[in-house]
Amino acid sequence: MSFLILVRHGQSAWNLEKKFTGWVDVDLTEKGKLEAEKAGRLIKQKNINIDYYYSSLQKRATNTLKIIQDVLGHKKDPVKTWCLNERHYGALTGLNKIELSKKIGESKVHDLRRSWDTKPDPLSKESPYHPLNIKTYENLPKEILPDTESLKDTFERVQEYFKREIQEKIINNNILISAHGNSIRALCKDLLKLDNNQIAYLEIPTGNPLILELNDKFEVKNCEYLDKERSKDLLVF
Repeated sequence: MSFLILVRHGQSAWNLEKKFTGWVDVDLTEKGKLEAEKAGRLIKQKNINIDYYYSSLQKRATNTLKIIQDVLGHKKDPVKTWCLNERHYGALTGLNKIELSKKIGESKVHDLRRSWDTKPDPLSKESPYHPLNIKTYENLPKEILPDTESLKDTFERVQEYFKREIQEKIINNNILISAHGNSIRALCKDLLKLDNNQIAYLEIPTGNPLILELNDKFEVKNCEYLDKERSKDLLVF
């Protein structure tokens, strides 16, 4: 058996402010740092030797991973890739979710956030929130920087990278990925065999490690959140 540990970053500044964040590179709050530290302690209690670490390029994920590695006492350099970035929320980026719900209705906001193939309107390339204008992405080819994404778009880029770079390693190794709500949903959709409707209801709490135990046929034999006080329904386990 091998283990795949998925960790959504700890609470970020824009999580706290209830803003659509997407590719904007905001950092952790103090609470988020504590969540990451607790995640590290919970993982340490499992006594699992982690062979590879991965994260998105976004500092809320990279800093979560750094804190976890500090707690574990592991100094292995992680692989950082834009392919594990959060979903790009297009023109919703920077808007307050509560205020938007009051304006257009909760069901419409839920559809924009969680539906499988609905894209928000594209974000203007002139916006300071566009990836073209964020230093984190200055070395990426401009043609790969999105204006908006659906959950399906996110799934496709995450899955392409996962199957190309990570999947074979899991057969004989334990892997930890620090990423985001929607990039982790994208991983779980395939691993947990969720359909396009189920994936909309999969909740991914901040800073709560989700540990999957896989056999040599790449089948998930067990799946659980380590922080039981903040566990969410995994729909199938």
